[in-house]
Amino acid sequence: MPRTVHGLTDLLALGGTDLGHSQWLGIAQDRVNTFADATGDHQWIHTDPERAAAGPFGTPIAHGYLTLSLLIPLWSELLEVEGVTTKVNYGLNKVRFPSPVTVGSKIRVHGAIASVAEVKGGAEVTVDLTVEIDGGAKPAAVAQAVYRFYA
Repeated sequence: MPRTVHGLTDLLALGGTDLGHSQWLGIAQDRVNTFADATGDHQWIHTDPERAAAGPFGTPIAHGYLTLSLLIPLWSELLEVEGVTTKVNYGLNKVRFPSPVTVGSKIRVHGAIASVAEVKGGAEVTVDLTVEIDGGAKPAAVAQAVYRFYA
């Protein structure tokens, strides 16, 4: 269950809050193929299991930007803001992909509120997000996301 806050006042009090972890999400080949179709990125390391088996990871890997795009549904498991009219993905301050996500693995996100600031008509929330791989020594992605919420 996500942490639920009600309105901008409660949201502004969240600075420094550890939001915990999302549920695990499996990464299947069909998800990778669908992302490849949507983006036009059909590089063999992602979409050709036979060729990828002989490649550097021994199996296909998810696109880094697929992993990044999954922050949206995983983030929604961490925080729900009620009593606002608009929620905006404002951008990213920094993104890195320390380890590939192999097809068949599971990922989840850990989130912590780095800062919350008032902006005209709302609040800007900066969140440190780490995409973990089940059993992995290093994270798949580390990002600082910025969201805005308006009353």
